[in-house]
Amino acid sequence: MNNTIELRLESHAIGNAIKETRLKRKMTQKQLGELIGVQKAQISRIENNLSNARMDTIMKVFTALDAEVKFQVEL
Repeated sequence: MNNTIELRLESHAIGNAIKETRLKRKMTQKQLGELIGVQKAQISRIENNLSNARMDTIMKVFTALDAEVKFQVEL
């Protein structure tokens, strides 16, 4: 159960990071969606943690936002 909660929190953090970065870049959800080939609604779902977005889609979003992504794995 803890892993599920942690995963939800991390997904929420990713959505917030995407939204904050998009707004800093003065970009609309529609503009971001067009850059990566998805609808505005998909960007909204990702930002609001309503979608189980694929990792490649999330990476496309961060690339379109010109954001550096770092992953940390702990065992």
